[in-house]
Amino acid sequence: MEIKGFHLSYCSNIHPGESWEATFKNLKIYIPEVKKRLNADKPFGIGLRLSHDASLVLEKPDQLAQFKSWLDSENAYVFTMNCFPYGDFHRTVVKDQVHFPDWTTTERRDYTIRSFRLLAHLLPEGMGGGISTSPISYRPWFKSESELNAGMEIATKHLLEVVAELAEIKKQTGKSLHLDIEPEPDGILENSDEMIWLFSDWLLPKGKPWLAEKLNVSEELAEEYLKEHIQVCYDVCHFAIVYEKPEDTFLKFDEAGLKIGKIQISAALKMMIPQQLEARNLLKVNLLPFEESTYLHQVVAKKKDGSLQSYPDLPDALKILDTTDEEEWRIHFHVPVFLENYGTLASTQDQISIVLNEVLKNPSLTNHLEVETYTWEVLPENTRLSLGESISRELAWVIGKMN
Repeated sequence: MEIKGFHLSYCSNIHPGESWEATFKNLKIYIPEVKKRLNADKPFGIGLRLSHDASLVLEKPDQLAQFKSWLDSENAYVFTMNCFPYGDFHRTVVKDQVHFPDWTTTERRDYTIRSFRLLAHLLPEGMGGGISTSPISYRPWFKSESELNAGMEIATKHLLEVVAELAEIKKQTGKSLHLDIEPEPDGILENSDEMIWLFSDWLLPKGKPWLAEKLNVSEELAEEYLKEHIQVCYDVCHFAIVYEKPEDTFLKFDEAGLKIGKIQISAALKMMIPQQLEARNLLKVNLLPFEESTYLHQVVAKKKDGSLQSYPDLPDALKILDTTDEEEWRIHFHVPVFLENYGTLASTQDQISIVLNEVLKNPSLTNHLEVETYTWEVLPENTRLSLGESISRELAWVIGKMN
């Protein structure tokens, strides 16, 4: 839905099911319910999660026509898509496989281009659209600097091929589409400095001459294409986990000439580490319900001197909780944005408020906002609501903050 000039929705990766049949079925169930709960009578924006398998079905003309007809009947529109998870994302062990296939593969490139072609068909006239994607790959898969550099060479080539495709789509349709790369803990890109590094060390030096020749344009125009068609997906949870201050990060991106294509509104778990062993034992008990087997829940700890220590998953951090001298933990667990506390645990909800304030002060940052809490099925039972109520309550909380 549009609020104060921003397109706001929730990401449909909250719904289990990888096929287009399951995806469409969930949309037909929950979009009308959420609209009703929110009393939404204006066009309702959808953040569409589309798996590889679902994209292969939706690209069939009859399926695409059927979906567009349904969007019209529901007074709904798609303005952003989530193509980070390529395949299974619910009710299976996902962990680091959420990154597979990564940007070193043609599978990731082809899936993304296919999804952009679909978005170009679905996007209303006069509106820009974006697709969020992975932070290139999962860093622990690369065992040496030479392996990482070799992977970046291939990934950069694939990203440039997407830019060339998006430039062609704009030429044909007038629609400006952008690939929104999403830094996350243990990705090759996990913070603002690494996102800027992607441009300064890879996309710009390699992409400007390649695109200039490919598209028969100047290198100056090639750089404009790069910064128009590759942008940042700012996931509030992810940047909070690495202790970045939103206002500082937005300024860094602006100074580097990078655009934010989408802000994903999400919250992480956080807690201060108590000194007493008894209190630490109680903290461990309270964290155990969040130790689940579907997703990676990376932990980033802050020490007294301000330095950071990362753990690949919550169980790895819990092993050292008794003896650590760390002061604070932030955990990659997308918890409901409308809750500030979970008993003795807290969330990074305050970071969402800061981000929304920054966006309202400076609307040019981005106009795509997407609530992304996808962990409802693996949350401790005492924090779960019905899915329709959960989605509606999150959107209502964001709307209240924006008003």
